[in-house]
Amino acid sequence: MAQVVVATNNRSMPKLSGAIKDSIYRYLDRIGTDDTMTDLHIESLPGAVDPRVRTGQVDTEHRVIMFRIEDRFGDPTYIYLGTWHNDVATELAAQSTLQVNKVNGVLEGIVGALDGHDDRRKRTVVPDRSGKLTELAAQSPTGYVSRAGYTLTQLTEHLGLGDELAAAVLAAPDRDAIHLAAQDSSVTWQLNAVLELAAGRSINEIRDGLGFTDQPVDDNLDENEQILAALAHPATKMQFTLVDDSDELRRVIEEGDFTAWRTFLHPNQRRFVENDNRGAFRLSGGAGTGKTVVALHRARYLARRNPDARIIVTTFNKTLAKALQDDLRTLDPNIMLAEKPGDRGVYVAGVDKLAAAVLSGRRDLEQSLATVFGPGSWTHHNQRRGSEFGWAEAVDMAGTDLDPRLRHPSFLAAEYVNIVLGNRVTTREEYLRVPRAGRGVRLSRPQRTAVWRIFERYRKNGRTAGRLTFPEVLAVAAADLRWRFESTGVSLADHVIVDEAQDLHATHWSLLRALVAEGPDDLFIAEDSHQRIYGQPVVLGRLGINIRGGRSAKLTLNYRTTAQNLHFAVSILDGSEYRDLEEGAESTVGYTSARLGPNPRLIECRSSTDELQAIADQIKQWTTTDQVAPGNIAVLTRAQQDRDLIVRALRERGIDAEVLDDDLPAGGRAQVLTMHRAKGMEFRCVILAGVDRERVPSQAQLRGIPEEEVAEAQQRERSLLYVAASRARDELVVTWSGQISELLA
Repeated sequence: MAQVVVATNNRSMPKLSGAIKDSIYRYLDRIGTDDTMTDLHIESLPGAVDPRVRTGQVDTEHRVIMFRIEDRFGDPTYIYLGTWHNDVATELAAQSTLQVNKVNGVLEGIVGALDGHDDRRKRTVVPDRSGKLTELAAQSPTGYVSRAGYTLTQLTEHLGLGDELAAAVLAAPDRDAIHLAAQDSSVTWQLNAVLELAAGRSINEIRDGLGFTDQPVDDNLDENEQILAALAHPATKMQFTLVDDSDELRRVIEEGDFTAWRTFLHPNQRRFVENDNRGAFRLSGGAGTGKTVVALHRARYLARRNPDARIIVTTFNKTLAKALQDDLRTLDPNIMLAEKPGDRGVYVAGVDKLAAAVLSGRRDLEQSLATVFGPGSWTHHNQRRGSEFGWAEAVDMAGTDLDPRLRHPSFLAAEYVNIVLGNRVTTREEYLRVPRAGRGVRLSRPQRTAVWRIFERYRKNGRTAGRLTFPEVLAVAAADLRWRFESTGVSLADHVIVDEAQDLHATHWSLLRALVAEGPDDLFIAEDSHQRIYGQPVVLGRLGINIRGGRSAKLTLNYRTTAQNLHFAVSILDGSEYRDLEEGAESTVGYTSARLGPNPRLIECRSSTDELQAIADQIKQWTTTDQVAPGNIAVLTRAQQDRDLIVRALRERGIDAEVLDDDLPAGGRAQVLTMHRAKGMEFRCVILAGVDRERVPSQAQLRGIPEEEVAEAQQRERSLLYVAASRARDELVVTWSGQISELLA
């Protein structure tokens, strides 16, 4: 049998139909089974630049370009570069090469050029003994990278960039020109290295991130063995994947570029997937930098490392959890999914469902209930409510003369969850003593006493009704897990992976900490503090989760959003200070994108009716002129009533649109959803609608909030707009009538 390696993200290959992709899949699958079959028509090319190149007849019109590499035992590996029409494939193959970059050890498959076209192959000739590159770079001494202090020697002899690309990068006058030069590269690692240069990374930082070493090539190996060894290089894996089975081969062939960023890892991402951590580890990064991708690969890595491991993957809500589970199945259809937490395999659920599953079937919860609420009788607790339910009733029944700003449901709910439940407070005396770090509103002793009376009434009402709020369920589940661990010494999970962690509150973290015993690889936390749109910030160290001492890292290269859209989204964050999960300053410095596209368009409308028409016209342009599938288009709004209005207006104007709420998109229709609902999603084209001063920030949400917490609420609104703007992969349009939002003005 032969090994098959497939190159991904080949920009020079034409778009292929689904039928041709099926033929390619079957052809490569047959090669992997028996490459000696004569009807495969595997042919070498006399006079080819690289004698290892082969072409193979896929169907009557198409041929593949691949390289046949034999190991020392004569066993073959076929490295597939792409598929073209017969004559084109033969001409390209004759000029194509497969080589190991001598500077960094990365395997580079370079497709040749057609006669009469510019030769855009990116060679790796170093050093510049002829002086030609120095002459080219000198023609533009004020290039952006040159001004930053980078030299030709660094780019070629230390990084290993090709000669033409290095010259183009040094001559580029600004970041946009550098991005254009990078897009011209057919070698994936070079594209990433150039983008890191544009972001101001040092040569050593880039080398470290791409997994380069001081001895990249073993000169004791022959050329074929060096190529096979290079397949294991982290940066090689950005472009080439060794296919283990036919299902994986089909996915690689069928998915192509669209989902490559979700399934293929940058070396800097791969290290976080495969690292052995002493304990809890936090991975941060801006929207589109691949935190979720790393988390999913981490789950698969841990499951493969130990097939008996009990792994829990969780996130903020059930919709995001469903998307995680679907993506995990796409990544590895053979992965074992557990039915309930504690079972062998990977259990995926939203954190509230996870808490309910922990308590499912548990009959004796008296001790756990007493830990959370103090002594008392709970005959049943079968109702579940949101955290802000029941506060108005409790305030009225408590009969306090409390300051009205301290009676606001959002203040009381946050105080109850973060301070009372988070610290397992069960008595007034404990509440009077407990530290309230992180809470914006100061409370005097009499005020604390009055607030506690409301909490007592709130709990009594819940006990009478047999009702627990979702945060209370979390707290009870955490108490039950702690009690079980103290009794048996066995935790419910071996590893817990958390996505969108910035939106979790204190009782969420109590549950997560109780799920897995402290130790190696216990908690893997993916988060972006700039995307926190719910609740108030927490400090993990105060909740028993230690990520200090080098157990934290940050991703900065965006794979989803174009550079233009990323710049627009990040600019929304200007003017506000963000803190991470350990109260450190959180910055967007260094964020860069691997893709280019058009600038976002801002459309000011004279009235709301004109705005609805502008939205409809834009969607029609995308679907007709630009041939964008309706399911790849989304309209995001701040409020549900605006969402529903837009759907009706679009349908009246002949556009097939639907509201996207709890379920995942069905496809085929333009999606209209709230900015909150868009969290964790992506669309090719996005319209942010109603971005005016009344709606964004939402003035309705800010009314009645205690003055000390207004800044925090405004920051959540800023983060929400950032989240919404970063959902667009290719095109972003912003519409409004009246005055534009202060967040954009």
